[in-house]
Amino acid sequence: KNGFTCMLIGEIFELMQFIFVVAFTTFLISCVDYDILFANKALNHSQHPSEPIKVTLPDAFLPPNVCSARIQANSFLICILVIAGVFWIHRLVKFIYNICCYWEIHSFYINALKIPMSTLPYYTWQEVQARIVQIQKEHQICIHKKELTELDIYHRILRFKNYMVAMVNKSLLPIRFRLPLLGDTVFYTRGLKYNFELIFFWGPGSLFENEWSLKAEYKRAGNRLELAEKLSTRILWIGIANFLLCPLILIWQILYAFFSYTEILKREPGSLGARCWSLYGRCYLRHFNELDHELHSRLSKGYKPASKYMNCFISPLLTIVAKNVAFFAGSILAVLIALTIYDEDVLAVEHVLTTVTLLGVGITVCRSFIPDQHLVFCPEQLLRVILAHIHYMPDHWQGNAHRYETRDEFAQLFQYKAVFILEELLSPIITPLILIICLRPKSLDIVDFFRNFTVEVVGVGDTCSFAQMDVRQHGHPAWMSAGKTEASIYQQA
Repeated sequence: KNGFTCMLIGEIFELMQFIFVVAFTTFLISCVDYDILFANKALNHSQHPSEPIKVTLPDAFLPPNVCSARIQANSFLICILVIAGVFWIHRLVKFIYNICCYWEIHSFYINALKIPMSTLPYYTWQEVQARIVQIQKEHQICIHKKELTELDIYHRILRFKNYMVAMVNKSLLPIRFRLPLLGDTVFYTRGLKYNFELIFFWGPGSLFENEWSLKAEYKRAGNRLELAEKLSTRILWIGIANFLLCPLILIWQILYAFFSYTEILKREPGSLGARCWSLYGRCYLRHFNELDHELHSRLSKGYKPASKYMNCFISPLLTIVAKNVAFFAGSILAVLIALTIYDEDVLAVEHVLTTVTLLGVGITVCRSFIPDQHLVFCPEQLLRVILAHIHYMPDHWQGNAHRYETRDEFAQLFQYKAVFILEELLSPIITPLILIICLRPKSLDIVDFFRNFTVEVVGVGDTCSFAQMDVRQHGHPAWMSAGKTEASIYQQA
């Protein structure tokens, strides 16, 4: 993250961003006279009625005393502000804790690794890792073992993320659903991921007693049913808490999305038609012991061929419709622009500026459905290029890259940006249902998973056994000579 200063400034701006969203929304609700803003109420600055009236933006702002009175009279708004204040204080405490941790890391890099912050962005991770291994040999910063390996360092950093990758690969987490009309769908959002991590790793009553050790009772098979019942009850209460907080989280998601994406949509209307690697795709395609920047680099290299592959499946009928809609909208827009150039007073006509804006957005959206005329349809070749970067492809994709079934499955990994935003907006509503209805029945399987696939490594703590890269224990028979492997289907990665 480019050093302590960048991390500190980023955290400060996150706190300021929250205050701005809450304060600006309160201002828009209680301190603006929309009748004046929309010219529904007459306003006269002059003593001569015949003079033209020019309304300025401050004219639509209510006086401070009126604004304060309207806020105090709105009990619902006051309740929201109190809850927002409590949440901001929680974030402030977390900010202070994070800064203390960042400062310890900052001191470790400067004093132990001898890496100044000015040159840190130019160091590779391999160089940093080599210095940590060397420091362990000289000063034994880890007292439990004499030498640290590169794998030990990865296990310490990615302990919980390795568990999440394993649970997704094992289809243990309820993120795939078969819905009427929609068929096979995937729903995995940041809110749902946050709740999974809260339940399993660091929340009150979680399966781990600290950052490196699974609770002892979860390592024994004797009381697995009792632990499953306990976990099921905890999931229920967290689901109920999500349900109660749903209105507040939903309001925040809508406001944050509005403030974040409106300007982008105005500047680049086609940006919502672009694609991005889904959160599910990032977890499903992630290797064990793969750091965030390594995953980001690998998937970024596959972005362009993935976009070209998905563009191969644009409907010819939709292309014809988009071309004609763009023609009609462009014709009207051209006339309005010509009239505006001839006389700028045309913009003063009601709804002309709105019409110009909507026509421009519509044309840009239509163009996103019109393929490049030089585009060559070669899905098999593109899928092989994608495979070189994502490193995984189901067997039934082989030779079927031109089929819509393959395209739909790949779309779960590489989704529209608009779909990503929509899922995040729906997350506060759907997350409680997934936790209560879908995750609770898997409590026993989850308890068994952590017991069966947790190993204790000296100097590292409890880690996911899949991350040990033990091919004999977790490998596929095809990976071993003569198919000799000790792994059952359940144990295979």
